[in-house]
Amino acid sequence: MKILVLEDNERLCRLIASALVKENYKVDMFLDGEEALEALANGYQCFILDINVPSLDGISILETIRMYHDDVPVIIISSNHELDKIQTSYEIGCDDYVKKPFFMYELIQKVRKLCRPHKEVLHLGNDYVFDLTTHKLQCGEEVITLANKEILFLELLAKDLHRIMRFEEIEEYVWEGKSTTLMNIRALVKRLRKKIPEDAIKIVKGMGYRLDATCSKVSV
Repeated sequence: MKILVLEDNERLCRLIASALVKENYKVDMFLDGEEALEALANGYQCFILDINVPSLDGISILETIRMYHDDVPVIIISSNHELDKIQTSYEIGCDDYVKKPFFMYELIQKVRKLCRPHKEVLHLGNDYVFDLTTHKLQCGEEVITLANKEILFLELLAKDLHRIMRFEEIEEYVWEGKSTTLMNIRALVKRLRKKIPEDAIKIVKGMGYRLDATCSKVSV
């Protein structure tokens, strides 16, 4: 999925783009409204637009998008807290509005919710299915409760099926950048294996973890 990001603060624009790339989205960055407008025809599946940018504001670009696309998600981000700007954005057709400053996790969650074209599920074997949209784990009709770190760990493994996820990647994603230990990672995997088929997660000694070759991810 390709996302257009319009934000005139270059540092923030790069931070947003970097976070989205980590989620496996393709990103084109723009600091100028006119340049973003010229790129609208490049086939984007989601737009993240700042309101106050040089040349042409984000609301004007939103109006142009809605002239041709009714169903493409648009997220407005702005430090402008004026009620009329928020109301105008929604009236024209933005799908969500994020006020600066914001947590990057908050924006990523909104993108995940709005910009996932299909529901994706991870088949773990023996009728165990993990819904990557709702984060629900089921075995047949039984719903199995997962802790937040267990959800994040399965999400990470599902991002690139069968690739070995290194311990450093697990620490960055599951512990959200906070320092942890190999003992904590191993304890997390041990707990998770009690909730899913034990063979679904494979350890590669000295490197990290990956999903078993029998696991699959499908859009439904």
